[in-house]
Amino acid sequence: MKLSRLLKHLLLPDWWLQRVFARADLAAIGEAITACEKSHRGELRFVVEGPIPMSALWRDMSTRARAVELFSTLRIWDTEENSGILIYVQLVDRKVEILADRGIAARVAQAEWDAICRAMEASFRRQEWRGGVLQAVTRAGDLLASHFPAGENNPNELPDQPLIL
Repeated sequence: MKLSRLLKHLLLPDWWLQRVFARADLAAIGEAITACEKSHRGELRFVVEGPIPMSALWRDMSTRARAVELFSTLRIWDTEENSGILIYVQLVDRKVEILADRGIAARVAQAEWDAICRAMEASFRRQEWRGGVLQAVTRAGDLLASHFPAGENNPNELPDQPLIL
């Protein structure tokens, strides 16, 4: 466990996350997810987390491992067509992970999702938080529409509103 990472997570105030993603930003992200899900059968779930729990810090949990844990905990895998997608932002570490359930992972390579993650991280370095997320949602929606287009039956199985942890 790196001391610098531990201190960043422990000393960052809770209100900082709300300065980065204001209520209007979160509403716009939720609306973008709702709109993009009309063109495909995938289910996007956007989660942003400030400091990670102490238990995860103590285990020196990577951003990827935390995303996997949340994918399970939030039951993103629990969609009829195994079409859940987690877009996870670890704000303190400024890292992004996208996890796709097996129904989508069979059609879209992880390298495609990783490219979206790196573009988001680049936007975040420029302090373009909202724009980076909206661009990622659009790119993810385009990928899903080409590989997993909407059919007649397209239920909304996961919440569209962002989750703040």
